[in-house]
Amino acid sequence: QVQLVESGGGLVQPGGSLRLSCAGDGISLDAYTMGWYRRAPGKPREWVALITSSGTTDYPDSAKGRFTLSRDNAKNTVYLQMNSLEPEDTALYYCSCGTGTVSSYRIVYWGQGTQVTVST
Repeated sequence: QVQLVESGGGLVQPGGSLRLSCAGDGISLDAYTMGWYRRAPGKPREWVALITSSGTTDYPDSAKGRFTLSRDNAKNTVYLQMNSLEPEDTALYYCSCGTGTVSSYRIVYWGQGTQVTVST
């Protein structure tokens, strides 16, 4: 059974940082494009970051300069480093695994999500 296991969410103050992890269980992530999405209450799901199997990354404008997605194939894990967090970043963050690039990303698996709350 394939699972994507997210961790690292929590409560952080505005301006703070968090690092989310997504580990593959029953799947080798190195051949896949990995992406992070988020969903805030009352809002549609939003793409946050993507990294291809070759390590090319892409981000929406809302994440550029603040979020960094990386992968450690030896640990079968991807990491989303989030800095300068704002209350608007509060959401349930989901890891995904698939093929393609930003314009052609096809998701095969989803994780269960990890909650990020940015608040005083």
